[in-house]
Amino acid sequence: MRSQFDLLGAFVPTIAAWFVLSLAVFVPVDVLLTWRGFYRLFWHAPLARFALFVCLFCGSALVPTNH
Repeated sequence: MRSQFDLLGAFVPTIAAWFVLSLAVFVPVDVLLTWRGFYRLFWHAPLARFALFVCLFCGSALVPTNH
């Protein structure tokens, strides 16, 4: 696993890339789930949103990469 990568001359931690990728996936999924009324099934909708983001964030770390 690479701990950091070079982005325009600055070393960026890989976890930051995973965070940005997760956020880019989370936003449209969250909009779709909100539009469909999915969060009405939960007693605490912000907690369900946070759990969804955590699942996406941790899942992105498990995706194998080739070096």
